[in-house]
Amino acid sequence: MKRKLLSALLSAAMVAVLLTGCGSGSDTGSSAGSDTGADAGTTTEAPAPTDDADTGADTSSANAGGSKIGISMPTQSLERWNRDGEYLDEQFKAAGYETILTYSDNDAGRQVNDIQNMLAEGVNLLVIAAIDGEALNTVMNEAAEAGVQVIAYDRLIMNDAVSYYVSFDNYTVGKLQGQFVESTLDLANAGDTVYNIEFTAGDPADNNAGYFFNGAFDVLKPYIDAGTLNVVSGQTDFSSVATNQWNTDTALERAQNILSSYYADGTQLDVWLCSNDSTALGVAQAITSDYAGGNSVLITGQDGDEANLKNIVDGVQTMTVYKNVSNEAIVTLALAKAMMSGDAIGESLIPSFGIECAYDTESYETSEGNKCPSFLLVPSVITKDNLQDLVDTGLYTMGDDGYLKAN
Repeated sequence: MKRKLLSALLSAAMVAVLLTGCGSGSDTGSSAGSDTGADAGTTTEAPAPTDDADTGADTSSANAGGSKIGISMPTQSLERWNRDGEYLDEQFKAAGYETILTYSDNDAGRQVNDIQNMLAEGVNLLVIAAIDGEALNTVMNEAAEAGVQVIAYDRLIMNDAVSYYVSFDNYTVGKLQGQFVESTLDLANAGDTVYNIEFTAGDPADNNAGYFFNGAFDVLKPYIDAGTLNVVSGQTDFSSVATNQWNTDTALERAQNILSSYYADGTQLDVWLCSNDSTALGVAQAITSDYAGGNSVLITGQDGDEANLKNIVDGVQTMTVYKNVSNEAIVTLALAKAMMSGDAIGESLIPSFGIECAYDTESYETSEGNKCPSFLLVPSVITKDNLQDLVDTGLYTMGDDGYLKAN
């Protein structure tokens, strides 16, 4: 299906010398949710070779050269990371690789230990979605010393041992949220109308959280400056609106405090811009139970979690920015194959993905002045009106009640 173009990227034999990426700063070929309690690491063996015409992936374990891939995910307490881990594990195993997949329960120290164990088990490449982008220096240095390259997956790791970064255009995610508010309220033509807005951002330890928030805030700031948008709480800087670990209950508690402090007198709230779906769940719960007004509040999100899609159907949440993490896994696999095959890596690799993507060598740094080559996928806006778009990906089904369920 969506993986049909990947087989061209496998070479007949894997070489031990890998291309350098972020750590060298050299040109690499282009100019350009509840906790399940199952966050324990598991080792998964590669399946027997099969001829899989649907996936298009070359599933020969011989072509994978017996290579072992370490996949480190942050937690199973957020729905999206379960999807990411599953898709990555599935993609690499189907291509004939042995995998080690771990979830670290949002504990940065545990993630360090998980990765150290992977290195001890002889992984050939690491795919890491960091809990804290600045907390992995020791183990990243150990990976570099062992000659094991690293793909920073979805979240950038602030260490020059990282070779490449695969994510979505994170600033654009926030920008889409801000533009949705702008267009839905027709802010450019609001005249003397004033809309009240509040913000909830993500985890300060997550490098992406600032990009999300800034993308949205940069769109809306001119309207705040002009008085068209009014932040009643006055909380507009990232540190004030951030949510540790993207936690739903933390977002709920803060939203309840804001509603009781600034809106209990009947002041109307029009918009609550949330950077992702787990925080949007908390905000939506607070508005449902604690908001004194009778109007519908515009609430944004990101990820397409099932509970939030249900809220969108029910009119509780207004939109989410969807990131197809299955596609993110496909790009990651193709990149890993190219790295381990010694192929040139750059913009020329993108057509093989069969997925809309950009190659960026300027936007992300692992340290001051050290640019990290990045492959950035394109997110999309999902509302009640285009939920069928998610069904069309093949990753969701829609029931007779109109609710979506991830496959």
